[in-house]
Amino acid sequence: MTSTVTIHLDRLTHNMHLLQTLAGEQALWPAVKANAYGHGAVMVAHHLVGLGYTTLCVAHAREAEELADAGVAATFVLLSAATPHEAPDIAAAGFEPAVCTLEMADALSHAAVNQERGVAIHVKVDTGMGRTGIRPDELQGFLEHCRELPGIFVRGVMSHFPRADEADKSYSVMQARRFHVAVETARTFGEPVAHMANSAAIFDIPDSRFDAARPGISIYGLRPSDEIQNARVEALHPVLEWTAPITFLKSVPKGTGISYGHTFVTERDSVIATIPVGYGDGLHRTLSNRMEMLVNGKRCRQVGRITMDQTMIDVTGVANVKLGDTATIIGRQGCEEVTADDLARTLGTINYEIVTAILPRVRRVAVGG
Repeated sequence: MTSTVTIHLDRLTHNMHLLQTLAGEQALWPAVKANAYGHGAVMVAHHLVGLGYTTLCVAHAREAEELADAGVAATFVLLSAATPHEAPDIAAAGFEPAVCTLEMADALSHAAVNQERGVAIHVKVDTGMGRTGIRPDELQGFLEHCRELPGIFVRGVMSHFPRADEADKSYSVMQARRFHVAVETARTFGEPVAHMANSAAIFDIPDSRFDAARPGISIYGLRPSDEIQNARVEALHPVLEWTAPITFLKSVPKGTGISYGHTFVTERDSVIATIPVGYGDGLHRTLSNRMEMLVNGKRCRQVGRITMDQTMIDVTGVANVKLGDTATIIGRQGCEEVTADDLARTLGTINYEIVTAILPRVRRVAVGG
């Protein structure tokens, strides 16, 4: 037996309804990149399409290809910059790439003409992220160039926030103003869809919502950060639970070393349980001796080094524990809960990394759809 990630589709539906309420008439283009933030892109994408969300955001063409091959009937916006040699495949598939170089625009035009098709693009403007995108003062010239290229048309103009999840929103508000100006420039060339807001901005920066927004982490019921000011963030429901069965139990005396390097030695006569999950599944080895799991509603310390495929927990205080009992890595049992945020705080990282690190070999099961 192995560990299992359970995806609660009813919670996903709840979160989308909450986000849509906040966004009002603005379109939502959910982000399902990185295997839907570790939740299982195919099942999540199918569910989102069933809810009526038919423009989905991914990072790269390969992610879009996998979803299209799985029968997901959606428009795929590619958020990460691509190279010109990818242009023929992007054009052939009908994907809509973010474009921020003349070379990519030219390559897509060439591919579109060769394939006798049109290609929609989204011009990426760097309003302060500092990653990809053209400068706002370059936008008019870029759009003039695109206007002369056959086979492509500008469907969207886009930007991104680096600091919308911080308590101080002043930088993000300034960015939104910059983007407003960029949108005005773009609309002298047509009527592109303007999109900028991420999860944090949907909650906290109403002026950034424009025509469409690209929610990511909040879809999955996780807070963008602890500094979100809008109290409605508390209504998000975590979509993912991660569990594993107890596959071995052993009673050991005081002074017994556990796992590689004996970084944990029992301080009393103990009952140690083994569960089939490890860093080969995405459970960070650096959590060793620093985290807890839930068994029969009780918090149990993880002990010894987390190994590639197995992990040990101290279940000494758990009554009637037996083989097959469920250990919860992320999720709730009774009144107790371990969250992705708990693990993130322990590691000094963010909840995004915790869930996206859960590897594909962990089975995903959908419930509540």
